[in-house]
Amino acid sequence: MNVADAIRGRLVVSCQAQGRSPFTDTRHMMAMATAAVLGGAAGLRGQGVAHVRGMVDLGVPVVGLVKRNTPGSPVYITPSEADVTALTRAGAQIVAADGTGRPRAGGEKLSDLVAATHAGGALFMADVDSLDAALAAVDAGADLVGTTLSGYTAGPVPDGPDIALVGMLSRHCPVPVIAEGRYRTRTQVSAAFDEGAWAVVVGTAISDPVNTTRRFAQACPHPRLDS
Repeated sequence: MNVADAIRGRLVVSCQAQGRSPFTDTRHMMAMATAAVLGGAAGLRGQGVAHVRGMVDLGVPVVGLVKRNTPGSPVYITPSEADVTALTRAGAQIVAADGTGRPRAGGEKLSDLVAATHAGGALFMADVDSLDAALAAVDAGADLVGTTLSGYTAGPVPDGPDIALVGMLSRHCPVPVIAEGRYRTRTQVSAAFDEGAWAVVVGTAISDPVNTTRRFAQACPHPRLDS
């Protein structure tokens, strides 16, 4: 069974942390990732080389990425070939990167990152925001496309996932479509599979207790002012 087949029709859990979250510590993140696997995650999506290296030891496919701001470019998810190489050397079986077509610092093209990914023995997943971006990513050699960046490249961020885009990509793209971005309920996950998703990635709703607690706290009559 290849990596893509291993996650087909299954759940991938994105285990990431930032800011004041205690899960930025690699040991704590590994506990979170282990819990996700024990709960039935067929794959993991991890940010940062150290976290990816630890997740690989858990025995499920790992989608690796690096989040990093680069001057002069809006690309935040795996902005460079160097990031790709570091992730494949850490053991990521799939490398995820911004596939929206926005310019990268240094002039690197999406096809350059795809080539570096394949040279490292991994599959390339393009995180896109539209059908046009997905088709361009496929032309550049992407092995999978994800709806990860839908709603994040222009205007206010929607509350729910872009299930309509999942269906559109599934009908028009010749590669597996990964549903990702703001999935919070079982109903949403089921709807994405009904629209043709190959796999569904759930992140914050599972692996970010800070955000989850904040959502509940804000429903209280007297929430903490710093929440």
